[in-house]
Amino acid sequence: MDLVSHFHSLGQLISATASVQLSIFLILIASFTSFVTAVFGAGGGVMMLGVMAQVLPPQVIIPLHGVVQLGSNSGRALMSWRYIDWRLMTRFLPGAILGIVLGSLLLVSLSPAVIYLTIAIFILYLCWGPKLPKLILGSLGTGIAAAVTSFITLFVGASGPLVGAFIKQLHTCKFTTVATFAAAMSCQHLLKISVFHQAGFPLLEWLPLLVCMILSGAIGTFIGLRILQYISDKSFELTFNLILTALALRMVWQAWEAF
Repeated sequence: MDLVSHFHSLGQLISATASVQLSIFLILIASFTSFVTAVFGAGGGVMMLGVMAQVLPPQVIIPLHGVVQLGSNSGRALMSWRYIDWRLMTRFLPGAILGIVLGSLLLVSLSPAVIYLTIAIFILYLCWGPKLPKLILGSLGTGIAAAVTSFITLFVGASGPLVGAFIKQLHTCKFTTVATFAAAMSCQHLLKISVFHQAGFPLLEWLPLLVCMILSGAIGTFIGLRILQYISDKSFELTFNLILTALALRMVWQAWEAF
């Protein structure tokens, strides 16, 4: 069975068997995880990926997760567009396109253990190690970071912690961090969805559920951004680092299980 037929068979199977209760559960989870990311800067995407992994077949998780996260991140970016670092985005987008193109040529299963462990180590360094040299944080470094994380997102789904850790090195303002992170992830997820669409993934079969999850996520984002203004920059940075560290340690555990 080719990739297109495989995707369609899975879509028909889940569409026929998915319960109303499961749909409601996923819609509520979309709102909660968007709220978490809006308030704390990160964590919602990985949380959503973990939940979807418990209730959906592995072959459909990354494409569906990408659509939901596109809705969540683009909504957050629109609600906080005044704070987006557009200069950084002009350096991030070309690298993201390059990474997605390279990844699409290798749309196969890579070693999860190596990927998870590498990401985890880099996140821990970005959170607690010395600040990266200005050369790495410049135009070339940003482009490389965008290419690497965009390549990774096709295979592990949630590259958000790594992107967030990199952006944290560039900004101390909580609103700029959240807004720019949302814009960067929107670009990645949009590019990722285009790859799976070209591969034959039947997004239209999932459209009703995805639309409801995206709208629910927008509500969670709206509430989260309102709460964010009452959190101090110092508390935000500490919480952001702690969440990223927890996600990195989770990846270390996943790598250990995959070896």
